[in-house]
Amino acid sequence: MSRLPVIVGFGGINPAGRTSAHHAYKRMVIDQLDSKKADSTYQSLAALMNMTAVDKDAILSQTLIRRIEKNLFDPSAIRTNKTAQLSNNDGFSFKLKKSQLPGQIPADWHVTNLDDSSVIVTSSLPLDILFPDYRASRVNSAGQLPTGFDPGSLYQSRNHPRGLQLTVYAASDAINSLGIDWDTVRQKVPGDQISVYASSAMGQLDTNGAGGMLQASLLGKRVSSKNCPLSLAEMTADFVNAYVLGSVGATGANVGACATFLYNLRQGIQDIRSGRFRAVMVGASEAPITPEVIEGYRTMGALAEDDALNKLDGHTGPTDNTRACRPFSENCGFTLSEASQFVILFDDELALELGANIYGSVGDVFINADGFKKSIPGPGIGNYVTMGKSMGMVRSLLGEEALRNRTYVQAHGTSTPQNRVTESHIINELAKTFRIGHWPVAAIKAYIGHSLATASGDQIANSLGVWAHGIIPGIKTVDHIAEDVHASNLEFLLKHKEIDPTKMDAVFINSKGFGGNNATASILSPTITAQMLEKKHGKNALTRHQKLNETVVENTHQYDVETIAGKNELIYKFGLGVIEGEELELSEASISIPGHSQKISLEVENPYDDMI
Repeated sequence: MSRLPVIVGFGGINPAGRTSAHHAYKRMVIDQLDSKKADSTYQSLAALMNMTAVDKDAILSQTLIRRIEKNLFDPSAIRTNKTAQLSNNDGFSFKLKKSQLPGQIPADWHVTNLDDSSVIVTSSLPLDILFPDYRASRVNSAGQLPTGFDPGSLYQSRNHPRGLQLTVYAASDAINSLGIDWDTVRQKVPGDQISVYASSAMGQLDTNGAGGMLQASLLGKRVSSKNCPLSLAEMTADFVNAYVLGSVGATGANVGACATFLYNLRQGIQDIRSGRFRAVMVGASEAPITPEVIEGYRTMGALAEDDALNKLDGHTGPTDNTRACRPFSENCGFTLSEASQFVILFDDELALELGANIYGSVGDVFINADGFKKSIPGPGIGNYVTMGKSMGMVRSLLGEEALRNRTYVQAHGTSTPQNRVTESHIINELAKTFRIGHWPVAAIKAYIGHSLATASGDQIANSLGVWAHGIIPGIKTVDHIAEDVHASNLEFLLKHKEIDPTKMDAVFINSKGFGGNNATASILSPTITAQMLEKKHGKNALTRHQKLNETVVENTHQYDVETIAGKNELIYKFGLGVIEGEELELSEASISIPGHSQKISLEVENPYDDMI
């Protein structure tokens, strides 16, 4: 019998704030919320930003995309080195500490002791040197976490790279807001039937990760023992397993550039559909706002530079960095962002049995490459396939009328001139093909920028908020759609769009990544999910679930209340609950793990029974 991957929990952090309780979503539509809903999100952000009182103006200006703040780095004074050569026809001399002498003394150097600690060096040949220098960044916009929020201060971060600090916060947010103690899940589900799939696209590139490892020798420093291992893209999942969940189940780190979150989601739903796994945690984390990463993307011509933004706006004054990302309008490049998102999936039986919150379910995820390409970063044909198959799946599941009138698109919408043409053509042509007249299209990168691996996780979390509050965020950084955008059958939402959540059956999450990593997911609404569960399990099962869910809802609400009050209890179990091999109970039939009531069965079916 088929098993439905039900979304029972979610959490994370991005430039709009904390994901749980839909706060990050509500920050994007805060201008259209009633005062009670808006105030709860202001309070949530104030707690996150370590404010002593709610300052709405400061919250609005210090969230979402904005000018890069100096807590990350100073974009006006980025440290560099300038190469130079010292020479003199008669040679030259200089004084140096003995401890500063290179390990390999150049052959032309004559070294004379000056005293116990210093020497005089005389050189007859030109000397290549590096002068300390500084440069100003041409890119000054980024989607940064709310000002004042420091994830590393909330637990013993021990010089963790920023991406892993975000992982600990986001995974904790998802688990804490689940409303069900994770030990309850572990008592119901054998350890080998829980899986975790999470990663970053670029690894950890700041000075505590690969950045420090690669820079150390050139800066005259030593590589830390943590630089190399903590820099790996898979560490996002490894940290969740080792320090948050204590999971012994399947794990993996799928990487697909900007579609990475959906790559991990696909792995997770396949686990549940197979019937071999009952609970899955899916996520991604990315912290790419470093001078080196920004310069790398800038030299590709991919990022929105201040001068180009000013040219679009027709002025030479200070750049409006808050409007750097302008999907499907006149634009000049995307805006990097930092974020981490996680979703928790249960199979339908476990969701009902535990009274879990039902935020929706995953219809399917399709992934296709581009075929032969002219250039690796250029778009191709694969996204036509992923979008088309996703639409075909929703049509077969819900019918043509639902596809045409009760779905919308969360576009990749990066804000590059190339994306606005190619992605709009894909969506528009498929809308024509499936006879959709005015298909609503949203693009939330306008608010929070492009978080690379985490981008589609941001889109999914936002979509769950739409079903909870009935507002699809508009693309409010633009006032018109560019002339080269294909829009005959599309409704690009330049303003917030109010909907009846019970009449929006599905959303398409679209993602296009460098290298031809295309993915599209169909997320089914809570209403449709409940209807599917009732058809499979009956009304009585849904009634029992609703009763059990009352306590879960209260627990979820209580976590939100406590977090708004400033209580941030991150889950970080370093060195706790470690189990050695000698503590296991082994038999031919099973393995028993201390603390796990469910044994891991060793009775594995022969998958090739028809071939033996």
